[in-house]
Amino acid sequence: MRKVRWLQAAAMTGAIAILGTGCGMWGSESKPIDAPPPGTETAMETGTGTGGTGADAGAKTSQTAKMTVYAKDPKGFVVPVSLDLPKTQSVAKTTLEYMVAKGPGESQLPAGFASLLPEGTTLTVDIKDKLATVNFNQAFKKYDAKEERKIMEGITWAMTGFSTVEQVKIKINGQELKEMPVARTPLDEPLSRKIGINLEKQEGVDYGQSTPVTLYFTNATAQNGKYYVPVTRLVKRTDDVAKAVMDELLKGPNTSKGLQPVLNASAKVLDVKKTSDTVLTVNFSDQLLDGNKKAPADGLQSVILSLTENTNAAKVQITVNGSPKVETSDSQTYSQPVSRPLHLNPNPEKL
Repeated sequence: MRKVRWLQAAAMTGAIAILGTGCGMWGSESKPIDAPPPGTETAMETGTGTGGTGADAGAKTSQTAKMTVYAKDPKGFVVPVSLDLPKTQSVAKTTLEYMVAKGPGESQLPAGFASLLPEGTTLTVDIKDKLATVNFNQAFKKYDAKEERKIMEGITWAMTGFSTVEQVKIKINGQELKEMPVARTPLDEPLSRKIGINLEKQEGVDYGQSTPVTLYFTNATAQNGKYYVPVTRLVKRTDDVAKAVMDELLKGPNTSKGLQPVLNASAKVLDVKKTSDTVLTVNFSDQLLDGNKKAPADGLQSVILSLTENTNAAKVQITVNGSPKVETSDSQTYSQPVSRPLHLNPNPEKL
């Protein structure tokens, strides 16, 4: 696990930046924290999706469409929310503009959610060779130091949600930043999803001997609206990232932070393995099922989101005791491999 100077500086302020590499289930091809694979399959359009769109960030159309922005939820988590944005000549630029406080996107956020970028922030976005260069005005500096990490995560994950972007560089008034302007988090190299999101470290895990895995748990609003929250957890170093993902999903979230488990406490993973070039198969015991012989809908979607986030798998096949005939609590059938949906938390008005 490669470490650089800004990892050490961030650790001192309690904000751990992960710029790591790992072998994963599929050898050197696996990317423990990486942008979701591009694609348009929407087998789970019932409620969740990727951290972004898979659409070209420069597409031009006069229609509005769902795009994924990142906001701060009432618990302080950085959360993807898919809003109705106008498709312009720069959809990437518009996405960030909808993350500005008192900007056009704020009225669409669920109650208690807050925009990440300071009021008055304006920006441009230039995308070239998978690198998005975001140039902010001076208003971007007007944030509290404790929000710096969240702002970095929100910008990075929003931009890398587009298939045309893998890394992000930040400028202010045309000057490239070597460190963030308030808490001085170093910016030694362009940002990517390797920095993680909503970071947490297990007790007893050494930073330099760890593997980061990004897990999707659920949270609920005061109105009992449910939404997905990505959490990057540092676990003991492993070459089998897919197994680590499933182990951590079964362990569940840090409930002291308000997150909710997504799988039954008694559920067991019999095996998780690559079954084709693009498919991972997860075989559960029948303890996954409830009294009606149905699997938890939120849980299976979390499995698919988490595995496709951490590996190069484009689809996930769910089986129970080897059988693909799995029905969920919302009456969906998972008999075939399932792709990530396009939009995460796409109905904020229902939260």
